[in-house]
Amino acid sequence: MSNTQESDRQPLPHRPALPGPLADRLMPLLEAVAPGADLRRAAAEAETSRTRPNELRQHLETHLGGLAGRVRVTGTLDRRLVLIERPDSRWAVADLSGQAHDSRHWPAWLTGHIDLDDPDSWLSLADLDEYAVARLSRPRLLLAALYHPEYFPLPRFPLGISDVARGARSTLMGTTELMDMQLGVTLPDLLKEVTDNTPDILGISATFGQHDLMVEVLDAAYSLPEPPLVVAGGSLTVRNEKQLLDAYPNLLIARGAGAPTIRGILAHWHGDITREEIPGIGYQGAARGEGTLVIRRTAKPVAARSEESDLLPELDLLDATLDCHGVAQAECSRGCVSACSFCPRDHKGKWAGASASLFPWFLHEVGLVFDRHPDTSRVLYVVDEEFVGRGPDAVQRALAVAGTIHDAGFQWETSCRVEQVVHPDHDEDWHVERAAMWRELVERGLRRCLFGVESGVDSVLERFNKETTGEQNALAIRTLSALGVPTRYTYITFDHLMTLPELKATQAFQGRTDLLLRPLPHLSVEEIVAGVRDEAFVAKYTTGRPLHQGISYMLVSMECLIGAAYTRMVQAEGLARDVRPSMGRQDADFADWRIGIASEWAQLWVDRNFALDYTLKSLEKVLEHGDAWRAVRAARVVLKDAAYTVLGHMLHAIESTSLAVGLDGGGAGLHGRLRMALDAEIADLAPRVKEAVAAAAAVLPASRASLLRAEHARWAGSHDWALINAADPCGT
Repeated sequence: MSNTQESDRQPLPHRPALPGPLADRLMPLLEAVAPGADLRRAAAEAETSRTRPNELRQHLETHLGGLAGRVRVTGTLDRRLVLIERPDSRWAVADLSGQAHDSRHWPAWLTGHIDLDDPDSWLSLADLDEYAVARLSRPRLLLAALYHPEYFPLPRFPLGISDVARGARSTLMGTTELMDMQLGVTLPDLLKEVTDNTPDILGISATFGQHDLMVEVLDAAYSLPEPPLVVAGGSLTVRNEKQLLDAYPNLLIARGAGAPTIRGILAHWHGDITREEIPGIGYQGAARGEGTLVIRRTAKPVAARSEESDLLPELDLLDATLDCHGVAQAECSRGCVSACSFCPRDHKGKWAGASASLFPWFLHEVGLVFDRHPDTSRVLYVVDEEFVGRGPDAVQRALAVAGTIHDAGFQWETSCRVEQVVHPDHDEDWHVERAAMWRELVERGLRRCLFGVESGVDSVLERFNKETTGEQNALAIRTLSALGVPTRYTYITFDHLMTLPELKATQAFQGRTDLLLRPLPHLSVEEIVAGVRDEAFVAKYTTGRPLHQGISYMLVSMECLIGAAYTRMVQAEGLARDVRPSMGRQDADFADWRIGIASEWAQLWVDRNFALDYTLKSLEKVLEHGDAWRAVRAARVVLKDAAYTVLGHMLHAIESTSLAVGLDGGGAGLHGRLRMALDAEIADLAPRVKEAVAAAAAVLPASRASLLRAEHARWAGSHDWALINAADPCGT
């Protein structure tokens, strides 16, 4: 933006970037707008609005009253921009980061429409024309995240819509509001907002099990006389693109990362680019793979942004998430280094990680929110699918990111692949380096890491395209436990192409007591790398605990997700049945009908216990390691042990049923035997769960104890087997 040369304009005194509270930025700004007015209270009370720009704008409008004209608050959290119109029609413009205006990547649409007196400062007077003011004001974007609280009682910070909000605000166009049904917003609330205060653009985020909610919102939006421009994203919508576009011809589908797409949609709303030029968009008439960004010479450019920066979310809803006893989430990388056959996501085999230098300011802001919640454990959930990634600097980057999180005062949890621990293609030096890395990650605040083991049976792993072996998984589990790395594992117990010998081998692997070793801090990483391959070493240091106690969710069945390679295998075997777009999956028979019936009852077991188990799991996430955490963990182990017992009953019932009699001849009998077995096990489980919940509630903070008791009461009051369709195929 250019300097003005007119002699009658007096520059504001240059002020250096000031550290500290938001008031230190707002006071000079307010003085520039209303000299002599006592606005210290207004500046001080704005601190709680630092992550919520719409609230900050309303706060300033209220306190300035007739002292100023229009107020606009825009930009991302790290470069929040406040513009206030003075009585003389000039504008005071402040970058709340304290960085000079000319260091900002100003969008092209503002060229020639804003004229800053002092672009070398973070605070300047400026002239804005009405074109600029209009674009700063519109469109109004509403981002809505859907949710079934009866399935997932405790919330998680909504990264999806928060990432999109950052992308939208980076353009400086319009206003962005967020509504999340996890945080007390009901479906009627959302429908009322859409109908009574219709946004210009409505963004909907939906995942598996939320199709019913999405249809209600879409029906409400498209029944309006002047519907908003609607875009739907999330894992469910991409799978159901054709069905949704057939039903709602004007709908846009976000096919990939939300930030580039929303920037394109905002530009499209203003007429800068055509629909076809919006990045990563699907629409009626676009072939799969079309709708990606095509810059035409006649189009005004969409401002470029770093993919690294798009990893970070806005924090509007973090306070509310913590108020609801939810967990804070962030990303340090996107994508995965592998291409598992059951995963339908487009980023399979594609991975990109951000450098540690991206995160200090963000973690500082997250820390300020946590400061208002002193009873919440300072744990950040890094929801990367693959934290370490690849490349020659993978270890150094992982340690640097971990150190940055730890230095900001947080413990953290994440996910990773087994190949980052044990890899048969690498030598001893590589394994020693990786072992040292894992031990150091724990020193740098790693509280727990999830590994997608998925199976301990080689033939199953090959079918899943995991590119691992059962022995490799076993060595990795031993190594991590001996290094003292707290872990959890995902494991797919049933799949449609499974044979009975594979299921028996699966049960045996889950029951192994030679995998979870005692932490061995007194041994060197070299000794551990060698020792986990020595059965005498293993026998000496085993905990005796079965592996299933370390599996995150027991009795999981494969989901045939639309677009996944595994689903194509099932189709090739003639086992595929009806497509269920609402869940983004296809029904399928099992090659062994007996395993199929066992899988049905396993899902009924999972769903009956899911909300209680999810509540316990979520409580683990917000508690410091101590008596309360151990009590909650013990309650989860009660459920895991029962699930493993159920698996044993299932195997016995299957082996007692001849495959040759066929489904028609033996299906009813097997259903009956499994029903009796699960009824008996749930009855035996009830007193053990009651005791474990009581022990946990006795040491939990009062509000969390009350939540757990309520969920246990709901669980204890359930007397039937019913599906809730809450499964997540990647189970993280």
